[in-house]
Amino acid sequence: MASMTSSSYTPFSGVFNGYRPNSSSTFLVPSLKFSTGLSNFANLSNGFSLKSPINPGFLFKSKHFTVNARAAAEKTVHDFTVKDIDGKDVALNKFKGKVMLIVNVASRCGLTSSNYSELSHLYEKYKSQGFEILAFPCNQFGGQEPGSNPEIKQFACTRFKAEFPIFDKVDVNGPSTAPIYDYLKSNAGGFLGGLIKWNFEKFLVDKKGKVVERYPPTTSPFQIEKDIQKLIAA
Repeated sequence: MASMTSSSYTPFSGVFNGYRPNSSSTFLVPSLKFSTGLSNFANLSNGFSLKSPINPGFLFKSKHFTVNARAAAEKTVHDFTVKDIDGKDVALNKFKGKVMLIVNVASRCGLTSSNYSELSHLYEKYKSQGFEILAFPCNQFGGQEPGSNPEIKQFACTRFKAEFPIFDKVDVNGPSTAPIYDYLKSNAGGFLGGLIKWNFEKFLVDKKGKVVERYPPTTSPFQIEKDIQKLIAA
C-alpha cells in the first residue's frame, strides 16, 4: 500500500505562546505521522485526537481538520457529474454499488502501454462483478496527451481494445482542476492529498463512492488487483 508522512508544524510553544488551554479548547497537534490504507482509512475521515507532547495527560484534537473531514465525508464521488469522451454529461451516481478505479491517462507516456493493457485485462476480468475503470485523459504531464477527444478514443479503443469508460480531457492540477480531481486529492489523506505527480496516478473508490486508496503512477494495475478483490467482496 502507498504510505504518506506529514511534515512538522509550528512547535507547540509557538502555537500557544504560554497560553494554557481550558477543557473545551481544540488545537492542532504539531508533529503528525500516519499511513493511509484500506485498513485505517476510516480513521482519517474522522480527524485526529492525539496527546500533547508536553502534557501526556491532556488530549488535543485537530478541530479544523475534523470539520473539513466531516464535510468531505458527506460528499462522495457519486455526487459529481462529468463529461464523457463524446461531450455528454455523465452523473457518476450511475456507478453506485460498484468499485471504481479512477486514472488520469495519456497516449504518449512511457507508462501507456503497460497501464492500458493491464487496465483492460482487469476490467474484462471484474466488470461482471461490479468493477468500473474511469479514465480521464490529461495533457499536463510532458504534453503526452495532445490529441483531440476523438483521437484519444480511437487510440484507446483500437490499440488497446479499451472497453471501460473514457471521459473528457481534464486538468488534474492547477486553477482549472476538474472538480472530481479536487475531491479525489482532498480525500486521499486529507490535507496531505497534494498534487497529481504524473500520468496514470490511481484512486480506488469503494461501493459507497469513498476514496480508500491512492497509488502513484509507478504502481501497476496488476499490483492493485488484491485491493480491488477485497472491495468487490466487501
